[in-house]
Amino acid sequence: MNDRFLRACRREPVDRTPVWFMRQAGRYMSEYQAIRKKYSILEVCKTPELAAEVTLQPIERFPLDAAIIFADILLPLDAMGLQLEFIESKGPVFHKPVRVEEDIQQLIPVDGESFAYAGEAIRHARQAIAGRVPLIGFAGAPFTLASYAIEGGSSRDYMRTKDMMFARPDLWHALLTKLSNAVIEYLSVQIRAGAQAIQLFDSWVGCLSPDDYEEYVLPHTQRIFSALESNGIPKIYFGTGTATLLPLMRNAGCDVMGLDWRVRLDEAWATIGYDLAVQGNLDPLVLAAPLPEIKRRVQRILEQANGRVGHIFNLGHGILPHIPVESVDATIEYVHQLSMREVRV
Repeated sequence: MNDRFLRACRREPVDRTPVWFMRQAGRYMSEYQAIRKKYSILEVCKTPELAAEVTLQPIERFPLDAAIIFADILLPLDAMGLQLEFIESKGPVFHKPVRVEEDIQQLIPVDGESFAYAGEAIRHARQAIAGRVPLIGFAGAPFTLASYAIEGGSSRDYMRTKDMMFARPDLWHALLTKLSNAVIEYLSVQIRAGAQAIQLFDSWVGCLSPDDYEEYVLPHTQRIFSALESNGIPKIYFGTGTATLLPLMRNAGCDVMGLDWRVRLDEAWATIGYDLAVQGNLDPLVLAAPLPEIKRRVQRILEQANGRVGHIFNLGHGILPHIPVESVDATIEYVHQLSMREVRV
């Protein structure tokens, strides 16, 4: 098996920097578009054979160093009864948002059976990958899930979310405890089914101040990583807009810190400490630039990593729908070519 990704997660020497991309299976690929003409996002996510097929599409097309299961961070909220729907041009919408104490009390308790389809998808994908590369499982982090649940969808200012956090911290912590329970169950199902690493997406946590993150979010994130510690697989923690939060996020319990493109990789790594691996951090829109500019940006990030063990190349967020597949292919090639090195055993 190509184990560059897992070795880098453990901060072990590799012959070249491993690379994979968030949203590497998705709308920029014609293969994915063909499936989506027949099935909704939720149908693909909840049909193990389809989820595994989409997971494999980028692995069949590009020389990537890891696969990530095709799913959505919001699936636990749907299982808890919030009635998720993806609406064209609007994104995810929850028809039963969480606003008052009664809404929290009515959340449906979930267990492993609630996510049986996720385990089956992992097993199907592992069989299809046939040991070529590791498979990553993932989930949304409690704060990001809470923001969707309370706002009823995407938000620019997170007004309702912060209102509950500041005005009713008792309700806030009750909600995040329930969300943490669901995330632990969801990730545990994926790990038991064969996920070889997991990533916790805290996509919108960058809207918080360091003090608010430490008080209202960090304890719940720590609880998740602590619950998964005994599984022994690498744990990645990722958020956007988190430059001011990184010193606190490093205490969450992850092995790898995902970095967005708003920070220099070398400065961020020095901030969190070299006892953690890092993942990132090319601006996703660079993939729309001319190939020489892509190569220049890739080179700059690799120079900032400076050959230090524990760097996984990725974007600072997910691949966007309009990105040319040729640019994705070229980026992977640049990373591998420019980072080749001898490994002494």
